[in-house]
Amino acid sequence: MNLPDGLPLVADGLHLWSPGHAGTWGFANCLLITSGEQAALVDTPYDQPMTEALIAAARPVLPGGAAAVRTIINTHVNGDHTFGNGCFPGAEIIATKASAEHLCREPSPQQMHFLTHQTPADQPLGWYAREHFGRYTYEGVEAVPPTTTFSGRYALTVGDIEAELIEVGPAHSAGDLIVHLPAQRVVCAGDVLFADDHPVHWDGPLARVAAACETILALDPEVVVPGHGPLMSVDDVRDYITYLRELEALAHARHAAGVPAAEAAADILASGFHDHLGLRERIVILTAVEYRHLDGDTGEVDVVGLAAQAADWAYRDYGPGRP
Repeated sequence: MNLPDGLPLVADGLHLWSPGHAGTWGFANCLLITSGEQAALVDTPYDQPMTEALIAAARPVLPGGAAAVRTIINTHVNGDHTFGNGCFPGAEIIATKASAEHLCREPSPQQMHFLTHQTPADQPLGWYAREHFGRYTYEGVEAVPPTTTFSGRYALTVGDIEAELIEVGPAHSAGDLIVHLPAQRVVCAGDVLFADDHPVHWDGPLARVAAACETILALDPEVVVPGHGPLMSVDDVRDYITYLRELEALAHARHAAGVPAAEAAADILASGFHDHLGLRERIVILTAVEYRHLDGDTGEVDVVGLAAQAADWAYRDYGPGRP
C-alpha cells in the first residue's frame, strides 16, 4: 500500500503521519509531538507494517526510533487508532477512563482476522470486510490497553510543549478525547472529525458529536487534525457541524413519521445527501445509532452488527457485478 515516507511539519514540534486513502477504512492520522529528547504520539496505526512504516518515516525527527516515544495518547480505542500501540514497548498509554471501560466491545485483532479471512466472501459482510480491511495484517497483533486513564481533562508536558487532553465523549465512541496544543494553536480531534468521506459514529447521538466539534472551535485553533483525511480549518469544522445537524434533522423527521431506521437511511441516501463524499453506506450506521437514542435504547453498541448493516447496503450498491 502507498504510505507516507515522511512526516511533514504542522507546527513547531508537531509532525503529521497522514496516510490518506479516502473511500476506505483504517488509514488514521497520527500526530508526533517532539521536544528536546522527548516524544509523544497521538494514536498509532492499524497494524504492525503500517506502524513500522511510520517509525521509519519519523527517523529524521525522531532520533532513537520507537524507543524515543515514551508516551502514546489514544484519542479513542478503535483498532485503527490503537493496534500499533504494541510497537512502542514500555510507553505510557493515555486514554479516557470511559475508553478503557468500553475496550471489551471493540473488535479484537483476532476478530478482525476472522472477519477478513473466514467469513463467506460471497456474502455482504465477508465481501465488505475483505474489500476494506483485507489489506491489514492482524495476525500476531495484541491489543495493548491504556496504562493511564482520566476523566475530564489531563495536562501533559512533552519537553517544552504543553498539551491538554480534553474528554469530549461519548460522541464518535464512548470515550473520545481531543488533544489541544495551545502554543501551536493545533487541535488533534481524533474521530469526532472526518475529512473527505462520510463519517462513522458509533455512540452519538449526532448532537454530542456536534458539541465535541463546538469544543474544538472554542479553543480557537489555526489547524485541526481530523481522525482521517487532510488537515482542516475552523471553517471546515463549521461545515462539518452543519453536515451533522442536517443529517440529524433528516433522521429525526423520519423517526417522528414512524419510518424504520433502514428505510430512513435508504431514503436519505437516495436524496443524494452529500453525495460528493465517499463511503455513503456509513449513513446506514449513523441513522441506526441516532434511532437508538431516539428510541431510548441504552444497551451496548454492537459495532460488528452495525457494520454488517452498512455492508448489506454497500453490497447492493457497489458489490461484485454492480456497475
